[in-house]
Amino acid sequence: MITIGPAELDAYRRHLAERERAAATVTKYMRVLGRLAQWCGGELRERSQLLAFKQTLQRQHAPATVNAMLAAVNGYLRWAGAPEWTLGFLRLQRRDFAREERELTRREYEKLVRAAEKSSDRRLSLLLQTICATGIRVGELPAVTVAALRKGRAEVRSKGKIRLILLPKRLCAALLAWCHACGIRRGPVFATSTGRPLDRSNIWRMLKSLSRAAGVSPAKVFPHNLRHLFARTYYKMYRDIVRLADILGHSSVETTRIYTAHSYREQRRQMDAMPLLI
Repeated sequence: MITIGPAELDAYRRHLAERERAAATVTKYMRVLGRLAQWCGGELRERSQLLAFKQTLQRQHAPATVNAMLAAVNGYLRWAGAPEWTLGFLRLQRRDFAREERELTRREYEKLVRAAEKSSDRRLSLLLQTICATGIRVGELPAVTVAALRKGRAEVRSKGKIRLILLPKRLCAALLAWCHACGIRRGPVFATSTGRPLDRSNIWRMLKSLSRAAGVSPAKVFPHNLRHLFARTYYKMYRDIVRLADILGHSSVETTRIYTAHSYREQRRQMDAMPLLI
């Protein structure tokens, strides 16, 4: 029997922290495990319970989301000493085209920046530009500090590794000018009035509100889509997917391929332009 009680979950949370898992990852894993604990009453007596839980997830979530949740469950099972109970991931068919209804365009991005400026929210405008001009993850924004701006690079520490994020000169100049105007002399650039870094939920709420003001579909406006726009723009300019994977912090180029997928309309236009029909 495997117990999933408050004490066990607290110990597993500490285990994840000791392994230097990102705070957002820990929060996500604990949310999934809390759901599993509630579903099974805090006790797993046989593997069939896990299989039933997996089927429940499949009915309620998209396959990619299910796999992310299963990763959390499997990690706990291995930690609890039951690797033989781990669950298989769903097989995903690779998508050859980007989903246009979810793809943020350069024009829409510009509308968001202009809407932020129009509402006199310079901080939000610069936050958008920081993510989109660097490809940084929203959880890595606290690494953009006043000191990092002066160096022209931010250092992100994760899983025992250090990743350097280069900050464009124009971005550094704009952020330093804003920090000077706001009296921010040290620490994270994007912070609350108490100096704490803006958290993910605050940023999501700000972006959803901004999307309505800008007339852009809220379904397209979230931090990771800005990272996707950076990736597509970089790839179109330089066609170097290996370097792009390094910039984005991907351990696999296959992950980067998802970011650079053409839209159906773009690939259709390219195919129609091929001069091979007689």
